[in-house]
Amino acid sequence: MKYKVHRFDINMERDQHQLERMLNSLKGEVVSIIPNVAKTTLFQIYGITRKVNFLLIVEKVN
Repeated sequence: MKYKVHRFDINMERDQHQLERMLNSLKGEVVSIIPNVAKTTLFQIYGITRKVNFLLIVEKVN
């Protein structure tokens, strides 16, 4: 088994269709989608708000 890891930079409010296209274009099976949660503002550091700036998508290929 081999795996590929794809990085997908995302703005959660506007990139839903681009993510959908990317996932549908993959040849293998999606094993996992891992969000990277950035803490850049004071509210995010204290856990009041969160921002996902990119996703790691793990694909199993033959």
